[in-house]
Amino acid sequence: MKLHSYVVTDDTGFSPNPFWGYCTLANCKPAIRRSAHAGDWIAGISPKSNGNKLIYAMRVDEIISYIEYYEDSRFTAKIPDYDKGTVVYKCGDNIYKPLSNENFLQLQSMHSNGVNENPDTKIHDLGGKNVLISKNFYYFGQKALNLPETLEELKVGRAHKNKFSPDVVSAFLDFIGRQTRGVNAPPSSWPLNDDSWKLV
Repeated sequence: MKLHSYVVTDDTGFSPNPFWGYCTLANCKPAIRRSAHAGDWIAGISPKSNGNKLIYAMRVDEIISYIEYYEDSRFTAKIPDYDKGTVVYKCGDNIYKPLSNENFLQLQSMHSNGVNENPDTKIHDLGGKNVLISKNFYYFGQKALNLPETLEELKVGRAHKNKFSPDVVSAFLDFIGRQTRGVNAPPSSWPLNDDSWKLV
């Protein structure tokens, strides 16, 4: 089992997406998504300017392809729906619709240019090849947790880390095991008057 840590630059509910009963990492961080294995843990840390706090942690329970992700009924609610007014429907991360030519259509989303595709984010996202799925997750968002001294090593710059000593991994598992699972607060960047994050 490996522990991966990285900085969540934009905590919007899109990447990761902790809603509808699953925490999913389907976009951004392609290197992590290519290399992670089932049973690994991922820790998302806020930028240094926001205190290097723990925004979320997820155990990788499943690793699936973009085609499987789009076609799996468990994740239909994560397909963005801009006809519904609340943010939780717009921040869905299931944004790559398989096409018959083995390509994908990037749907309107937080990674598109409005209704048009964004070629840069599309290439970056699809380069990760895999979608990481978790039922065993802890999402703190606006209530991100201060890391204890034993977990100072989780703090990272722009890339990510996945080489930690057994002591650090053990300390992380102990720390996260004492927290409350699921969605504990809205994402850091979330409209004040939108409570849709509570509904899912």
